[in-house]
Amino acid sequence: MSDISAAVKIDDISTVKKKLSFDIPWADVKNELDAVYRKVGKKAKIKGFRPGRIPRGLLEVHYREEAEEETVSNLVNRYYWETLQEKEIPVVTQPEIEQKGIEAEKNFTFSATVEIEPVVEPRDYLGLELEKEEPVVTGEDLEARMQEIRQMFATMEEVGEDRGILVGDFVTLDFEGALAGEKLKELKAENYLLEIGSKTFIPGFEEQLIGMRKDESKSVAVKFPENYHAAHLAGKDVEFTVLIKGMRIKKLPEIDEQFIKNFEKYESLEALRDDIRKNLEEEKKRKIDAAFERQISDRLLEKNAFEVPESFVERQVYYMMSDTQRRMVSGGMDSKKAAEFSFKLHDQFREEAAKIVKTVLLLKGIAGKEALTAGDDEVEKHIREIAAQRAQDYETLKKSLEKDDLIDNIRSEILNRKTYEFLEANAKVITVKNEKPQMTEEGK
Repeated sequence: MSDISAAVKIDDISTVKKKLSFDIPWADVKNELDAVYRKVGKKAKIKGFRPGRIPRGLLEVHYREEAEEETVSNLVNRYYWETLQEKEIPVVTQPEIEQKGIEAEKNFTFSATVEIEPVVEPRDYLGLELEKEEPVVTGEDLEARMQEIRQMFATMEEVGEDRGILVGDFVTLDFEGALAGEKLKELKAENYLLEIGSKTFIPGFEEQLIGMRKDESKSVAVKFPENYHAAHLAGKDVEFTVLIKGMRIKKLPEIDEQFIKNFEKYESLEALRDDIRKNLEEEKKRKIDAAFERQISDRLLEKNAFEVPESFVERQVYYMMSDTQRRMVSGGMDSKKAAEFSFKLHDQFREEAAKIVKTVLLLKGIAGKEALTAGDDEVEKHIREIAAQRAQDYETLKKSLEKDDLIDNIRSEILNRKTYEFLEANAKVITVKNEKPQMTEEGK
């Protein structure tokens, strides 16, 4: 038994946490302390003595704290790291060290609490009973997408007839709101464009504009929702003064051969529909594949219960919060507000984060048992695909990925996909057909 093994006691706090307790004999502590004082003595500067010639007692007076701190650091590092290597302990976090310093003629004791990667032995992963939807694009799906495209080419026209506001009209208005008779600047706007019936304004506001005419003004009383984001307005009665300045209506183009002239890519309406159908099929397949992978993950988690390190879960929560913040900022939200909002989602993300971490560990375990790998050639092929999608040079992208240490992420992504494919190939999959009624190409 080595000196290291004799000095340490290892306790399992849980399946993912260990406590290493060390009891280092005073003789070893003294040897290390003496070595540190010799090192300190070579550099110390005390008036009247040359470096290397300063008596030990004088060094202890001037450098005791520094010497003992370095001794503790040396002992902790040596015994801790050599124990990890000798016992092959797969730690995943920095240790939590507890120690009370050095006392003369006494053994030095300290403890290190660490999280470890769990030993996952995947079971019952072959023959999973799964359902997978058939990626069918219905006439209804096609027509819905055609209408979305039609909306993109809509135009706005002034209402020509003398009439009141109707649901669906786009109204330009000035408004100013007052709370308990006091006008508030945050409730004032000019030339505000509002679609009547969109329910984007305070409940009850849009309905009271129906029937009003251009250049007409009136008072509109509403009650703000109890959960309104501005606390001083939540649940309060507010009276708005409204002036209608303009009324427009959305004009949609007909979907006919004339409509095709909006696109250089298509020569006929049928060609447009064929391309849309193809895109819808690809979208539906991606959604079905993602849902199918979630189903596989859920089945695996049902059959494999195990603990995961808290640090793994926290890391995944942080990633989810950062991703949420990034998407909010790209959507136009102020970065500070986006950060504050995403931080509030911390606890809500925990359950999903734990599921993701467990799934990753299970997939890793299955890949290991089944000898699945992601070779360098597969990694290169995937990087080339990414480069092509981004219209980017392969070598430039690869260097960027290497610089950011993302090559291993790509390798893991490839291996995860291969593992999912393996699980699907060895599962009992029932194909579920889309039960939506088919519609004609014209959607009528």
